[in-house]
Amino acid sequence: MSLADTAQAMGKAIRTLGVAAALAFAPQVMAAPAAAPVAAATAPAADAVQPAAKADAGAEKSSYVPAKPTPGKGQPVAGALSFQDQYSITGQQALRMYDYVLMPIITVITLFVLGLLLFVMARFRRGANPVASKTSHNTLIEVIWTLLPVLILVVIAVPSIRLLAAQYTPAPKNALTVKATGYQWYWGYTYPDNGGFEVISNMLPDEEALKRGEPPQLGADARMVVPYGEPIRMQTVGADVIHSFAVPSLWFKLDAVPGRINEKELFIKEPGVYYGQCSELCGVRHGYMPIVVEAVSRPQFEAWVKAQGGTVGPKEAAPAAAPAAAAPAADASAPAADASASPAA
Repeated sequence: MSLADTAQAMGKAIRTLGVAAALAFAPQVMAAPAAAPVAAATAPAADAVQPAAKADAGAEKSSYVPAKPTPGKGQPVAGALSFQDQYSITGQQALRMYDYVLMPIITVITLFVLGLLLFVMARFRRGANPVASKTSHNTLIEVIWTLLPVLILVVIAVPSIRLLAAQYTPAPKNALTVKATGYQWYWGYTYPDNGGFEVISNMLPDEEALKRGEPPQLGADARMVVPYGEPIRMQTVGADVIHSFAVPSLWFKLDAVPGRINEKELFIKEPGVYYGQCSELCGVRHGYMPIVVEAVSRPQFEAWVKAQGGTVGPKEAAPAAAPAAAAPAADASAPAADASASPAA
């Protein structure tokens, strides 16, 4: 048998096996379409529910709802003896310096001086020392009381200089810019990177503040909303007299001077509502200029910006090239139509 005949015989055998397999599995193949519509009818419902749930979760994360203040967070606490809890990087650094450097040194020096006073009062009182000493010079004591304070100041100076440098490190170029303007007697917050809109903030009456869950004399009718977890270029300026933008729980204080823009980085580590006040005597209603900073996620911040009429991200370019690109396609189809019609003519 030649090679061609062998190949032809093998082809016939393969076709025969294929026909037999098709006849064997025909009942299952015919029954499958009957069951498929049931699965197809139920599958879209599950798929429809899942995207809807995802859409609701995404909308909840990206929508803005004013946050309720947390008691004891970002505001003064009755009976507190130290600084407020800190929610910025520099604030936590400063609080560590206060707790672990300054307070131990202050405590030791205070107790040491108190012990010296008690010793002198007991040792050199008139009853125990009827003849007063006429000593007027002691080299060792003079060297000690000169060098020891110098060493203490050096120990304090090292973390102090680091803290000062951290507080005045400029914000990066891509940081969000917010400008706080001090007026007599309220605050205005401008967002130059988001269309330049301004939010005017006035203090709430005590009754209205309590109704909203805000601390009296600290609550405001509008907040300065910013994203947390990213650097913010904070600028201050005074519209009339010198004010001072200060939020103790964020370790932030920057004077607002008329005719001059001061600038410093603000970084908030976690979401929340943080309260402050004007810290520069600016007139008769100086004590009625509260500051309310609300830190939210970036999607919530962008939703708030849009609600205020601002813009988010770069401006969209007009699609001017799209019609020009579509026109040649329509023109290209015309010759084909003409070509098909010409033979009939």
